[in-house]
Amino acid sequence: MKEIQLRKALPPDAQGIRDLVKFYAEKGWMLPRPLSALYDTIRNFWVLERGGEIVGCAALNICWEDMAEIRSLAVADEFRGTGWGRVLVNKCLEEAEAYKIARVFTLTYVPEFFRKLGFEEIPKEALPHKIWRDCLDCPHFPDCKEVALQRTLG
Repeated sequence: MKEIQLRKALPPDAQGIRDLVKFYAEKGWMLPRPLSALYDTIRNFWVLERGGEIVGCAALNICWEDMAEIRSLAVADEFRGTGWGRVLVNKCLEEAEAYKIARVFTLTYVPEFFRKLGFEEIPKEALPHKIWRDCLDCPHFPDCKEVALQRTLG
C-alpha cells in the first residue's frame, strides 16, 4: 500500500485539489473552486498525496489581522473517517498559531466534525463582511444552511 504524505501544496497540485473539491461540490457539500482561484491561493493549501494523487486538502485563508478561515477541507471518499481530515485541520491550526492568528473559523455543512476539534458555533453575522464575497456566487445564496464555527487559539 502506498504511503500518504502530508505536505504544502505546489502549483501542479491545483488540478487534483479542484477535482477533489468538485466531487463534494457536486454533492452540495462545499463550494466549487475555479482552477484560477486555486492557483491564486495554492500557498494556503495543505495536501495529502498518495502515489502522485491528491487524496486530501485544506486551506488556511488569512482574513484579518487576528482571524483566518479553514476552507476547502476535503478527503477522498475512500479515506473519509480515517482521521486524515483531523490531520489537515490540525495542520491548519498549527500554521495559524505560527502566524499569531487568534481566531480560526469555518463555514460547513458538517459542524459535528469541527465541534469534535474544539470549534464552537457562532452567528454568521459575527464574521467580517469580506468573507461574504464567496456567498454571492453560491447556488445556495441567500438560503445558506452552512454553520459558522470558530476556535480561539492559545
